[in-house]
Amino acid sequence: MSSLITTVRTKFLEAIRSVNPPGRWKILVVDEHSQKILGSVLKQFDILEENVTQIESISNYRDPQPGLEAMYLVMPTSQNIDRIIRDFSDTPQYAGAHLFFIEGLSESLFGQIGSSPAEPYLKTVQELFINFRAVEAQAFSIDSPEMLFSIYSPPRNENSYRPARDRLEEDIRFASKIIANVCITMNENPYIRYYVPVNYLPLGPLKPHASTRLPPPSENATRWRTNLARGDQARAYESVESDYVAKLLAFMVQSNLDEYKKANANFGKNDSRPRGTLIITDRSMDMMAPFLHEFTYQAMANDLLPIEDGTKYTYKFQSSVGAYEDKTAVLSDADNVWTEVRHMHMREAIDKLMADFNKFLEDNAVFKGDNAANLNDMKEMLANLPQYQEQREKFSLHLSMAQECMGIFERDKLPLVANVEQNCATGLTPEGKPPKQLVEEMVPILDSREVINANKVRIIALYIQFREGVPDEDRRRLYQHARLSLAEQDAVNALTQFGVRISRAPGDKDFKKKLKQKPSDDTEYDLSRYKPLIKTVIEECVNERLDTALFPYVKDAPSATPAPTSLRSPPPASSLRSARPSWHRAARSNVAEIRPRILLFVAGGMTYSEVREVYQLSTALNKDIYIGSTHLITPRQFVDDLKVITLAGVGSRVIPNGLREPRGQRQYQEFYDEKYYTKDAPRPQPQAAPSRTTTPQVKAPRLAPTPSYNSSISDTSSIRDEKRKKKGLFRF
Repeated sequence: MSSLITTVRTKFLEAIRSVNPPGRWKILVVDEHSQKILGSVLKQFDILEENVTQIESISNYRDPQPGLEAMYLVMPTSQNIDRIIRDFSDTPQYAGAHLFFIEGLSESLFGQIGSSPAEPYLKTVQELFINFRAVEAQAFSIDSPEMLFSIYSPPRNENSYRPARDRLEEDIRFASKIIANVCITMNENPYIRYYVPVNYLPLGPLKPHASTRLPPPSENATRWRTNLARGDQARAYESVESDYVAKLLAFMVQSNLDEYKKANANFGKNDSRPRGTLIITDRSMDMMAPFLHEFTYQAMANDLLPIEDGTKYTYKFQSSVGAYEDKTAVLSDADNVWTEVRHMHMREAIDKLMADFNKFLEDNAVFKGDNAANLNDMKEMLANLPQYQEQREKFSLHLSMAQECMGIFERDKLPLVANVEQNCATGLTPEGKPPKQLVEEMVPILDSREVINANKVRIIALYIQFREGVPDEDRRRLYQHARLSLAEQDAVNALTQFGVRISRAPGDKDFKKKLKQKPSDDTEYDLSRYKPLIKTVIEECVNERLDTALFPYVKDAPSATPAPTSLRSPPPASSLRSARPSWHRAARSNVAEIRPRILLFVAGGMTYSEVREVYQLSTALNKDIYIGSTHLITPRQFVDDLKVITLAGVGSRVIPNGLREPRGQRQYQEFYDEKYYTKDAPRPQPQAAPSRTTTPQVKAPRLAPTPSYNSSISDTSSIRDEKRKKKGLFRF
């Protein structure tokens, strides 16, 4: 299976190596965004090894280098085009320019630079389509956590209805371009399918025109909001015709790929690999997964520990002299210990760390055959291994993480908490029977002062979903038992924005069937019985049994007869949760052949448990499976976002001032320019001449700081049309 990180790295290196000036050496000019993406897969040393003398920021003042050619690796924004033109107006900054744009270059910007004073100096103009972040070998992100609020935050009043729709349209269009980048990078022109929920309406009636423009509010919008406020999703659904975020996103991705295919006839052609499938869904499909405590290493660590962006963890490191110091480690695919244990259950991960550590001791004969019997033994021995610094640091890192996780596991009473969570999520006890004493088990936990409120919120959210809503009085009593603050109550109440019915009258009937899960045959941990619903979706897709009513095709289907679907097709009357589960009989294949890829995109955030399932299914089903999302979420972060989702994100970590106000009907390029706007650094003031007694200092070449580790890429594609070829701006 090809790794996204490896693919990105290779494409960047191909682009850098394709620039071969007569003098051999070149300068690399980057902007803030491209620097992050580049630094996620290449270290600064790797770049300088490719005959690059300096790495400079396009927004900073740069000394003229008329004897060297420059390679620009930037986003195709109006601001960057102006900067490039400015570099070659009057006195040229460099001897020549090789332009590599991370995204597709619009015709207007291409015409602008083609008719500018910079045109005679242009040696290369190429579009890379690498504007996404490869989080892991099989996971990617578009780094847009604010889209959770764009999709699910309700309009506050009639006047904010249209702006909310405009903002959502801009975000969907942006996301569709980045998903297309992923497909172009992988040279995959997939069949596209999308999830059609029956019980959730993100912003009311989203009924697009053929051009996917969103019209003004429907006259039924008031009735829809009234029903939604009452918790009556079924009547709200009947009151309007609607299309959904996943559907609009799927059609826009298809449009972007079709446009690219027109200019690149060989796109997606692969004689050895069948055509893949892209499945687009949203967070509302599985609202159990974001609340559950997971006990596999990566998911548990990101839930319980203060890991920044899923990659950076600061811990106490014991030096060889016994002193402790703070050390920040990067959790990435470059750490082989991390990649081997991250998807294991914590118990298995600790056993693996112990076994590997003991083998390490035996191989190096450090302790004369003494073995570590537990984590504390490992900790003491690690302090006496200064000669094996790199391996010592890796074991010390994961020892620290495992110890802290297990300490929190015991301190926060997670065995009791997780048992109730699993009973709610699966609808079964560990013995495979319906949980009849669930309230009796839950209330003491809610009353306990030893259980933190964040975990109580998660229990109540799962219980409400298990019951398909509870009477208002019962919900109020649950809040009282748990002593939830108003913000924490808001987090539970916000489930309505995702189509979860939280309020229920005595005579109400279920408007959808709940998926009754049975424990998998290979599940040996009572606290890890629930499997995210993407497992069912992927298995059904592989077995060609995924319901086309729940997941229709956008354009064409693998069969001879294309799926009869259109933007105006009515949504089905069934639910994914009524589909028959099949993860207990996952198909295994021993046939060594290249199989079609499966790409899954979750709008609104993906969990670490869902990422884990993709890796495990890839192995079990012998498939190349990848998952992506607007961002990665942890339960703690998700609950915090729910607290302010009805406030359009005001006070959240990602957008503390709330969602931006859209500027009416504007061109997409304007939105793009605003998103990637960076301010030019002030020109440095000339320094006073040194006195004769001062020894002049020799300055080292100015190198940009090494960017943060863990991002993404895309493809080197250049053909746009014959007109561009005639201008001689492309080099093949």
